[in-house]
Parts: sequence; C-alpha cells; structure tokens
Amino acid sequence: MGKCLLSIDWDYFIYTQKENWGSYIENTKNVINLWYKRYIQAKALGKDIEKSFWLSSYIDEFWEKIKENFIFAKGIKAYVSDSHTLSYDIAREQGCNAVYLFDAHADLGYGGLSSLDFEVNCANWLGKLLKDNWIGEANIIYSPYTAEKPDYFKQINNAFNVRYPGFDDLDTGIKVSAVHICRSGAWTPPWLDERFAKFVDSLGISYELKDCPTRKWDTTNISFSDQIYYLMA
Repeated sequence: MGKCLLSIDWDYFIYTQKENWGSYIENTKNVINLWYKRYIQAKALGKDIEKSFWLSSYIDEFWEKIKENFIFAKGIKAYVSDSHTLSYDIAREQGCNAVYLFDAHADLGYGGLSSLDFEVNCANWLGKLLKDNWIGEANIIYSPYTAEKPDYFKQINNAFNVRYPGFDDLDTGIKVSAVHICRSGAWTPPWLDERFAKFVDSLGISYELKDCPTRKWDTTNISFSDQIYYLMA
C-alpha cells in the first residue's frame, strides 16, 4: 500500500437520539445557531437536549488502539477542521491512494452514483476521491452508534473498492502519511467542544487548525430576542 490518509470524525464517539437530522453545510447557522434552536425547542417540551447525547468512554483508549494498527510516517502532517470536506484536499495534496475513515457516516454520497456529479461537500468527499481517481481504496470503520448500513451505498460499493472492516479486523502496520480530525459541528454539540480539543491534543503530534471556530455555549443568558433569532435558524 502507498500513502494513506487517516480521517476521523468526532461524531464517531457520540451517541445521539437524533441520528437522522439530515445534511448540513458547516456554517455559523448550522454549527452554533441551530444548536440553540434545538435547545429551545427541547426545553419547550420539557426536555434537556444535553441528555440526548453522550460520549463513548472508548475515546480514552482510541489513540492507543490506533497505534496498534497504524504506523505514523516521520514528520506526519495532521489537520483539524470543522468540515470533513477538507479530507478531499488533504488526500490529493499528500498523494494518498487509500483512506481509512472512522465515522458515523460513510460520506460516499447519499444518492447513488449521481451524488458524485455534484461539487465536493461533507456528504460525498470520499466518493468523489474514488470517482476522481485520486484514491483506489476506501475503508470505512463505522461508529458503533451509526444508523447507516453498507447496503445503503450499493451502487458506489459495486463501482469502487470500498470496504467496511471492523476496528478489530484491521491489519497491522498500516502506514499513515496524514491525519485529519473533523469536528462536524452541525452534528456534534458545542458543549462537548472542550472534550474534542482534549481528544485532538491527546494524539500527541502537532497539527494545523483550519476553519474550526470556537463555539460559545451559554444557555443561561438567552434573551427573548435571542430565542426568536435562534428559532429562525
């Protein structure tokens, strides 16, 4: 195997009771305002949205497990962003021919092969890498909390070299030339951002932060006008 991109989505570790929210662009409206909207709507129903999400305890041993299977190249480059779309650019720039993706979503494109005719986005970047012949192999290690199944992507699976190994089924000695850690702010709640930062730091190598703005989460000082604003998100 040649160069490999190790791409990890923060939502791999997060269980939510709202698995099927849909597709979003990572912008201010969706990565912060929409979370306040969800909070306000849940509160109106007498629910605490923060209790609808919890973080896997497996996170504390993740990097140790990764290093049992993957070998990081000397001088490896690591990147942190909000949108997973960046993985497309990283794989191209680093000359990777394989991707190992840890995610709750396959990001192959959610409309069959025709979804790969659109521009690169957070829902199809991996499928686009395959279609555009930048990589020859995609390995998707699903989160234990995923609501997806490989059968959802039959057309793409049949057209390209896509595998869905379990974590325990991975080979050892997989050489990694780049790492991308994605926050996916539209799907992962802002009150877990401090834990996300700790997870990134625990990788133990320097990284480049690209378009991953700090999110302030304060539900104690929301005015009536704020509520109206957020409900319009």
